[in-house]
Amino acid sequence: MVIKFSEKESFIKSFLLFFSVIILFLLYIFYDNVRDETAHIRNNIFLEMKSYSLGFKDARFKTSKIKKRNTQVFYTLYEDKESLYLLTPLPDSNKKEIMMIASPLGTIMVPYSSTNREVFKVSYPQVDYSQKVTQMQRHLLWQLLFFGIGGIILSLLAAWYTLNPLRSSLRLLEDFIKDIIHDLNTPLTSMMLNLKMIDSKEEEIESIRTATQTIEMLHHNLDAYLREQKQTEEMFSLDEIVNRYVSFFTPLYDYLDWDVQIKNLTLYTDKQAFERVIYNLLSNACKYNTNKGKIEISVKGTILSIRNSSYGVSNPHRVFERFYKENERGLGIGLHIVDKLCLSMEVEKKFSLEGTDVIVALECKNIISNTHNSE
Repeated sequence: MVIKFSEKESFIKSFLLFFSVIILFLLYIFYDNVRDETAHIRNNIFLEMKSYSLGFKDARFKTSKIKKRNTQVFYTLYEDKESLYLLTPLPDSNKKEIMMIASPLGTIMVPYSSTNREVFKVSYPQVDYSQKVTQMQRHLLWQLLFFGIGGIILSLLAAWYTLNPLRSSLRLLEDFIKDIIHDLNTPLTSMMLNLKMIDSKEEEIESIRTATQTIEMLHHNLDAYLREQKQTEEMFSLDEIVNRYVSFFTPLYDYLDWDVQIKNLTLYTDKQAFERVIYNLLSNACKYNTNKGKIEISVKGTILSIRNSSYGVSNPHRVFERFYKENERGLGIGLHIVDKLCLSMEVEKKFSLEGTDVIVALECKNIISNTHNSE
């Protein structure tokens, strides 16, 4: 089963979306478990130290006498660079003050002196504590890895499932395009053959010839889309392409003032794709122009600029979006096609406004023929 580029792109994006949600959820659970398990380890150590202070029979703990600070409290877990520790009072049978200590065996009463600053420090080595925490984290990391693999499998299945409606829609679209291509073949071939038999250079015949070539170009592009073939690169003249489409649009929009000043640049790229870019840009400049407006086409260095008057653009940052329209005219796909084709040809584009004038600039340095550069 052949998967098209658009399907691959959709599948990858869906997979990344599902997997990102799952992995974020797993990371939150991992963080929460580490926090809870760390607190559980500390609490167990605290309870064991507390029990140890009643009998001093555990080799894991160390006992020493220190001076208690006023801010320190008995039987509270403290931590320093060397150990976890707690403070216990020194037993004093001569004193009547009693401290009640809860233990697994029940409550134990310990006589002590509240005025005696000297206390026991029961400590647990920081190295041993860190080792326990590390073992716990390693165990949870293995769990995270296991569930992460499960998340990958689940994300792949979910992405594949969500891809099915898209695949069905694409198949319907492809069948529709195939029917159009099939139905266009015969009349288009007939028109091309008849035009080749006509030697006339009259303006009307040339316009028909250009229109037919444009339809043929769209026919080839549709066929290439279905086959997902890379377009053939070839050398051609920039001024020949521009002048041909200017001659095509001029009689259709004879109320516009055309100013074409271009120098000859020899380009090396997908000719049909570049023709579609010029066609769509000029079509857009004509359709959304003003009464008695203007269109200026010029080349400065390696930059081709198409400038036209207009009634203004409300959202210039959205003009290359698919189906975006400033008004009810058109389908909103012309500049989107320009955007995609420029990307495939590595032609940088720039859309800008000067007042209400629209300027589209194409940087052609990446597609200029080496032959032209050597000249």
